[in-house]
Amino acid sequence: MSLVTLKEVLRESVERRYAVGAFDTASYQNTAAILKAAEQTGTPMILMVTWGMIEEQEKPGEYVKLTLEMIRNAGVPVALHLDHGGSFEDCMKAIHAGFSGVMFDGSSLPMEENIRITKKVTEAAHACGVSVEAEIGHVGGAEGGALLKDGAVADSANFTTPEEAVRFVEATGVDALAVAIGTVHGIYRGTPKLDLKRLSDIRSQVDIPLVMHGGSGLTPEAFRGAVEHGINKINFFTGMSLAAAGAVKETVAKAGDRPIHMQEIQEAADQAVTKIVREHIEIFQTQPLIGC
Repeated sequence: MSLVTLKEVLRESVERRYAVGAFDTASYQNTAAILKAAEQTGTPMILMVTWGMIEEQEKPGEYVKLTLEMIRNAGVPVALHLDHGGSFEDCMKAIHAGFSGVMFDGSSLPMEENIRITKKVTEAAHACGVSVEAEIGHVGGAEGGALLKDGAVADSANFTTPEEAVRFVEATGVDALAVAIGTVHGIYRGTPKLDLKRLSDIRSQVDIPLVMHGGSGLTPEAFRGAVEHGINKINFFTGMSLAAAGAVKETVAKAGDRPIHMQEIQEAADQAVTKIVREHIEIFQTQPLIGC
C-alpha cells in the first residue's frame, strides 16, 4: 500500500464502528515490529512519533526518511502521525518532514487559545493535504513515555463536555478529536472507569472520528466498550513498552549465567511488541479499508 493521511485511515471507522490503533515508535526496530502486526492482520494502522523523540536522534532527517520508507513498503495503509505537537511550529516541522497527520495538543490552554492555534494549524495542514487531530478536555498523567512512580488518576473536572466538543469542531475544522473520558497517560493508579455516557453524548453530536489517549490499565472489555460508544482512534504505547521490557527481563533471567547475544534480547522485545500490537488491533475491532 502506501502512506495515507489520518483522515483516510479513519474514513470508515465512524460508520463501521471500529477503532484504529495508533502506536508510538521509538526506533527502527520498534517500527518494524509494529508494522509487522498490521501486515499480519491486513488492517490499517497509525504510526506515531513525538517531535521531541525525533530531535533526540543523531540524524533526525534520516530517521524520518527511513521511517517513511518503511511505511511506504508496508502492505497495508499506514498514516505517520505527529503525537502531541506542543506548538504551531512543531506541527509545521512535522508537515515539512513528510508526516501525513499532526496532533496539536492545546488541551492545557484556555478554550479560546486552543481554538485559535488549532484553527491556524488546521488551515495550514489542510493546504498541504495533511490531517489534524486536536484535544479538548485534558487527559492527565505523564505524556511522552514518562512513567510516574505511583501512576495517575483521571480528574473528572477535566473531562470533555459535548457542548465543548461541538463548538470546538465547528470552530476549527479538525479531522479527529481527542476527548477526556477517564483515562490517563502512562500507568493508571487503580482501575480506570470510563464515562461511557459522556462519550455517547459526544458521539451523538460530533460526526468526526473521536480519539482516546491513555489506554493503560483498560481491560479488553473496557476497550471494546469505548469503541462501541464512539471511539475511533486509540493511542497505545505504555502497555506495548512494558510488554517489550518484560520480555527482555524474562529472556535475561532465563539465560542465567549463559552468555547471550544482543540479538536475543532485541528479538524478545520485537516479538513482544508484534504480539501485543496484534492483540490490540483485534480488540479495537479494526477492519481493512474497503477498496484497499
